[in-house]
Amino acid sequence: MGAPENHRFTLDNGLRVVLAPDATAPVVGVSVHYDVGFRSEPEGRTGFAHLFEHLMFQGSESLEKLAHFKIVQSSGGTFNGSTHPDYTDYFEVLPSAALERALFLEADRMRAPKLTQENLANQIDVVKEEIRLNVLNRPYGGFPWILLPPVLYQTFPNAHNGYGDFSDLEQATLDDCAAFFDTYYSPANAVLTVAGDFEPDRARELIEKHFGDVPHRPAPVRRSFAEPPPSGEVRGTHVDPHAPLPALAVGYRMPDPINELDSYLANLVLAGVLSDGDGSRLQQRLVHREPLVTDIGAGAGLFGPFEARDPDTFSITAIHAPDVSPDRVLGALDEELEKLAATPPDAQELQKVTARWSASLHSEHDRLVSRTLGLGSFELLYGDPSLIYRLADRMAAVTATDVSAAAKALRPDSRAVLVIEPATNEGEK
Repeated sequence: MGAPENHRFTLDNGLRVVLAPDATAPVVGVSVHYDVGFRSEPEGRTGFAHLFEHLMFQGSESLEKLAHFKIVQSSGGTFNGSTHPDYTDYFEVLPSAALERALFLEADRMRAPKLTQENLANQIDVVKEEIRLNVLNRPYGGFPWILLPPVLYQTFPNAHNGYGDFSDLEQATLDDCAAFFDTYYSPANAVLTVAGDFEPDRARELIEKHFGDVPHRPAPVRRSFAEPPPSGEVRGTHVDPHAPLPALAVGYRMPDPINELDSYLANLVLAGVLSDGDGSRLQQRLVHREPLVTDIGAGAGLFGPFEARDPDTFSITAIHAPDVSPDRVLGALDEELEKLAATPPDAQELQKVTARWSASLHSEHDRLVSRTLGLGSFELLYGDPSLIYRLADRMAAVTATDVSAAAKALRPDSRAVLVIEPATNEGEK
């Protein structure tokens, strides 16, 4: 889709607002992005940013516990929230006539969520069950996003488990919650986005009405999470009691997603050349010709692209047979990277990947919920929400030489290797 005109302004309390009208369907999306993710949570409180996201759905000083759910669903809408490395988002998509309800709900919990001991204890249990379901009791749970960072990174913000350790979650207090809210959930630390079928002037009136009196608190000074890349290859091992086959993840540091965007995009294209589709290089080499692995993939960003500031991670994951050693897989991987570094991909190979990216981006931004969230996150991270409409052209401008340079930077002497070992049947738990 084309790039429609966005309206941007800032309220007196510091809340940044993005309006993106589009009358093609009678629905509207509302999102709020807070400039805090799990890299900002306090040391000793792993998983706290995600826990607090849950608490934001537990009522407010003016609404009972399940009111948010009931109001959105009875209006024919959907809602959710999610925690990322550097931001937390909340959204509703509703019929356009219900815009004011969504604005009221988001302003209400921005003003004063209901932080009680009962809500805290309940949501700690909910998060622990989520971790059991998604990590502890499933094959390759937490692979690689929880298990790879502590091998690749040294500092707590970059290396720790963003889902949370049970002991840390259980020690969270209401004072921790109040301090986290006061520090990070200020309107001056947030972006409100409205996209879809609405009149901009009327939306602005409603935003002033509902958000204008949310008290201002200064936004926290944004921390830098920079740290040097590994000075050699570093390795770690994890025994997975549920994994049927061994696996490995290889992590490399990427260019700065914000200040080196074109180099970052070259890494996205490189990931596609390596593993996107049956004809990609790693699929052909390691799945079909040798074969060494049963599954392989490459990606920019442990949570996908455009999810984090610097530092971010390029990862390659593989599942392989027990009689194939990790070093054999790594050797083949290094050979393929060396080939790309020495000989750039040809025009057809490059165009196939960039065309897929372009189609994916256009399809993604055609969906109202994705467009709403994308505009908000790009305002927060890049200060430019309309950049989401230019990404396809920026991706198409990536050259074969750029991809070759990205491959050359993925060096075996500056990477992390995580080895997943299935538990044996001899006493392993």
